[in-house]
Amino acid sequence: MRQPTLNATAQSLVQRVWGYATVLRDDGVGYGDYVEQITYLLFLKMADEQAGAPNAPAVPEGKDWASLRALEGDALEVQYRHLLSDLGKEPGMLGVIFKKAQNKIQNPARLKHLLALIDRENWSGLGFDVKGEIYEGLLQKNAEDVKGGAGQYFTPRPLIQAIVEAVAPTPGQTICDPACGTAGFLLVARDYLVDTYGKDMDREQLKFLRDHTFHGTDIVDSVVRLAAMNLYLHGVGSTESPVQNRDSLLSDPGERYDFILANPPFGKKSSITVMSEEGQTSKDTLSYERTDFVATTSNKQLNFVQHIYTILKVGGTAAVVLPDNVLFEGGAGETIRRKLLQDCNVHTLLRLPTGIFYAQGVKANVIFFEKRAAAEQAQTKDLWVYDLRTNQHFTPKGNPLTLAHLQDFIACYGKPGQRAQRQETEQFHRYELAQLLARDKVNLDIFWLKDDALEDSATLPAPDVLALEITENLQAALTQFASIAEELEIAE
Repeated sequence: MRQPTLNATAQSLVQRVWGYATVLRDDGVGYGDYVEQITYLLFLKMADEQAGAPNAPAVPEGKDWASLRALEGDALEVQYRHLLSDLGKEPGMLGVIFKKAQNKIQNPARLKHLLALIDRENWSGLGFDVKGEIYEGLLQKNAEDVKGGAGQYFTPRPLIQAIVEAVAPTPGQTICDPACGTAGFLLVARDYLVDTYGKDMDREQLKFLRDHTFHGTDIVDSVVRLAAMNLYLHGVGSTESPVQNRDSLLSDPGERYDFILANPPFGKKSSITVMSEEGQTSKDTLSYERTDFVATTSNKQLNFVQHIYTILKVGGTAAVVLPDNVLFEGGAGETIRRKLLQDCNVHTLLRLPTGIFYAQGVKANVIFFEKRAAAEQAQTKDLWVYDLRTNQHFTPKGNPLTLAHLQDFIACYGKPGQRAQRQETEQFHRYELAQLLARDKVNLDIFWLKDDALEDSATLPAPDVLALEITENLQAALTQFASIAEELEIAE
């Protein structure tokens, strides 16, 4: 998949945008707040540039870019504050971008400087790669911000690229992420379609790509704003937003999609805090009672698996990042795994290495399955497992996961229509359905490679990597214990 090559002008613009993020950070404006303010102002500037063009967002007069351009001092701060509040009440894309928007740049002089920085460029004239590169860079910087960043919403881009290349969507198909975060899966899928088919797509296909291909939801309104803007800067969406702010798990939305690509939020249990009349607080589990679910559970990931099964078209493909517990947990977990093996072709499992997510304590996998029409015979014949975890050592910054590390998996996965020709390798093993069903609780947490470090201390990773892996293991254990403690507390 191509990487954008920025010219000197674009590189200079990136540096200026980044530089001002550092200036505002010294004023106490974190990267997350800065990205939000850039989102508001970029959207207004581009709407001003596109005024009158078909499908351009219509910003009300007096609440637009022109209403800010000539102001300064307190008048600018007041106008900007009221503008944000009013636009959040508008329908369509405007309402999504500006929902609950607030001015976090309290220094009018700093705000004026940021306005000038954005105003001097013709953003609509820049290529999608340039605008996207700037915005993606800001999102990644926010994800890396340990104190207040949004790392839990940021899936490593090489992993997303590998997943998209493996499932290989084609023009005219619909793609959904019901826990979209900042829209990484949708954006990479868009890039794949443009790179692979862009020159051959006709007008109708391009229009479908812009307005109907991509669909996302997220429960956090500020994240939905970033997702909508990220897609908009890459040419996805116009007057209506392709992503919506809602709890995906509440109900069956009715729509069905060709592809579901998702990394549901980390954290095992869903719960709500309840306050009594005496002011005491307690935790109640949050379970979703849905007739389309085969099991009722407070495990968020298990609920997302059930939801994804519901909204996937018959014949559609899902690729979902899931923590280890989804593979081996009993009770509802076993019920759901049996359901998937019966009604879907669960054909591939990618065991991910530790140290690739900004959130620590994550041991995760990617499960790939196709939804099939109801039948008495189980639709899964065999599951192919690729182990990218054993003897693999990564860190988010020092030794990050790259697309090169995933090329062998992509090759083993095979092109569409060629999975029947798969061959076993040292890292890629096949397990028949009978073997899976014979495992205790239909445990899909399968591994066979020997850990070299257990047999030869000379093969231990570098001290910093080893320390991170120990932290990952301890954090994962603490997460499990916290979940147990929460359940016991609720039970009382």
